[in-house]
Amino acid sequence: MLVKWEGIIIRSVDYGESSKVITLFSREHGKVGIMARGAKKPKSRLTAVSQLFTHGYYMCKTGAGSGMPDLSQGEIVESYRELRQDIMRTAYAAYVAELIDRLTHEREPNPFLFQLLALTFRYLDEGKDPEILARIVESKMLIVAGIRPHLEACCNCGREEEPYTISVSQGGLLCPRCQATDPYAIAVTAGTWKLLRLFQLFDLERLGEIEVKPATRSQLRHVLRSFIDEHLDLRLKSRSFLDQVEKLSLP
Repeated sequence: MLVKWEGIIIRSVDYGESSKVITLFSREHGKVGIMARGAKKPKSRLTAVSQLFTHGYYMCKTGAGSGMPDLSQGEIVESYRELRQDIMRTAYAAYVAELIDRLTHEREPNPFLFQLLALTFRYLDEGKDPEILARIVESKMLIVAGIRPHLEACCNCGREEEPYTISVSQGGLLCPRCQATDPYAIAVTAGTWKLLRLFQLFDLERLGEIEVKPATRSQLRHVLRSFIDEHLDLRLKSRSFLDQVEKLSLP
C-alpha cells in the first residue's frame, strides 16, 4: 500500500553500501523509520529528498505487517539551505532534532511538535537567534517529557515573594523563606525566571526579535540544562558537538 506523509528528517543512518534508514518526524504519525534504498548513490532520485533536516512529502510503500516502510519518492518542501551552510545553525538544528527524537516514541502523532520543529528550522534558516530558539525548544520538550518547572510562585510554600532562586530538585521557584531547603538552588534574576515562564507558554509563531543580555542567556542555559540533566538523564551527541562549536565561536 502506498501512503503519503509530510515530514522532516531528524535522523539518518547509513545502511549497507548504498542505502539509508531515515527517521521522519511526520505531521500524520509522529516519528517513523523509513528505508531509503539506494539513496546514497549519486544519481538516485532519493538522494536529495533523504538529506538530514529536509522538509518534504514522502511517498512510502507499507506492508501488512509491522516492517519498515520503503521510500518510493519524495517532494521537497524546504531544504533549509542557509541552515546547512552555517556550522553554528547546523549544530543547533542537530541538537533540536536529537532532543525531539529522544523524547518521543514511534508512531505517536503530535502535530504541535511537528509545527514546533518546522518553525524552529525555518527560523534558524532565516537567521533568528539560535540560542534563544534552543532555549524555547528545551522548555517545550521538558513539558512533553512530563517535567514542567513551577515558575508562577514558590513551589514549596506558594508565596509570591522575590528574589527567587530555582530549585532543580524541587521543581521550580523558591522564595527567600524557603531557599534554605535547597542549598544547591540556582540564583537567577527576575528577568531570567520571567523568560523561563514565558518560554513555557509562548507561541513560537509570534517570535520577533528578542534582546537578551549575556548574563541572562547564561542563566537560561544553566537552568534548562540542569533540569534536563537532573530529570531526563539524556546523553546527546549533538549537545557535545554544539558545545564545541560554541567554544570555537567565542571571541
